[in-house]
Amino acid sequence: MVEEQLLANQEDYRDAGVHFATKVKSPGMKKFIYRVRNDGLYLLGIKTIDARIAVAAKFIARYEPGDVVATASRIYAIAPAQKFAELIGAKFVKGRVVPGVFTNPNREDFIEPKLLFISDSRNEKQAVKEATKVNIPIIALCDTDNSTKFVDLVIPANNHGRRSLAFVYYLLAREVLKARGTISSNEEFKYSVDDFETKADARQLPAEQQ
Repeated sequence: MVEEQLLANQEDYRDAGVHFATKVKSPGMKKFIYRVRNDGLYLLGIKTIDARIAVAAKFIARYEPGDVVATASRIYAIAPAQKFAELIGAKFVKGRVVPGVFTNPNREDFIEPKLLFISDSRNEKQAVKEATKVNIPIIALCDTDNSTKFVDLVIPANNHGRRSLAFVYYLLAREVLKARGTISSNEEFKYSVDDFETKADARQLPAEQQ
């Protein structure tokens, strides 16, 4: 059965709301839309999301852990992205990337990644700009309202929801470790989606961090 070939069953994806998108459609995200609800909300294809997570994990596993940088600026993305980076040994940049951090070796905080993983191409557009200047491949979680320009590998997903982000980063961390041979089965991954979920409430924060 196809269901058995997925990284997680479709009900888990639905429960986490990974497929719920926005009512805005960017040109680059059109092909990932499965259907549109009566209220105008776009829904992403779960099988496509799953396949893209699997491809991304294998791609990340090809790099030395320290050569990978993950970034997150929205409050619901910070905790899961940081946990993901911690478990796979990647570097993590919290908040907005400062101009020059990937391109100016004279900066004290200079980082020279070989692969960049971002959680939102709108909020992390400076990170995209920096990586593009020095030809660093970019993997990005993209909702239907995100630009895919300069992104090398799009993972279509609800990148606004607390549970959705936790679920996606949980799967990515598990699959990267499996692809590296660090663990050999899902059962060896001793973490749950809850370990990736932020405990903060975005409603209490500025709009740009929500």
